[in-house]
Amino acid sequence: MASITVKRVYEQPEDTDGLRVLVDRLWPRGVSKERAALDLWSKDVAPSPELRRWFGHDPERFSEFSARYEDELASSSAAAAFLDTCREKLASNRNVTLLYAAKDPACNHALVLKAWLERGLDSSGK
Repeated sequence: MASITVKRVYEQPEDTDGLRVLVDRLWPRGVSKERAALDLWSKDVAPSPELRRWFGHDPERFSEFSARYEDELASSSAAAAFLDTCREKLASNRNVTLLYAAKDPACNHALVLKAWLERGLDSSGK
């Protein structure tokens, strides 16, 4: 069964990645387009610049950041369209890999986005 995964854009692409989507608003430093091997760059599903600056990757702010980011996602037509794209890919048994550049694998927006997408898929009868 296909699934949504999260990994750093700096990691090697794998055949099992399926649809590779960069979910950062800014292009990651030191990564060429070829090396990133992207299928899609969804800047509009990334946190707003204001929220990203406020968060500053401070683990103590992660809980509040997550709530604020989910509010942004819930009111975003781009996020709704991205959810539909993920639904289509998963239904055709293709994995979706959310790529991010942040250093902390346990405290980043891609994890929040993944959880939000999975809830959206569950509520629509994935």
